[in-house]
Amino acid sequence: MGEAKQCSSSSVNGSSSTISSEAPKPRKKICCACPETKRLRDECIVQHGEDSCTKWIEAHRLCLRSEGFNV
Repeated sequence: MGEAKQCSSSSVNGSSSTISSEAPKPRKKICCACPETKRLRDECIVQHGEDSCTKWIEAHRLCLRSEGFNV
């Protein structure tokens, strides 16, 4: 039915172009970043629904941003 996504800690360095120092470039795939907040967010959504889990959703977004993702 679907493909299994594999996460690795390899760097995502595609080009050698200069990037401004606004935010750090992600060093992981987004699926592998912030596993703890991702787990808490997912469990909350399954048990209580998305509307009741804004605290965990935002915590996961903040974690992803700290890892360099633009979410």
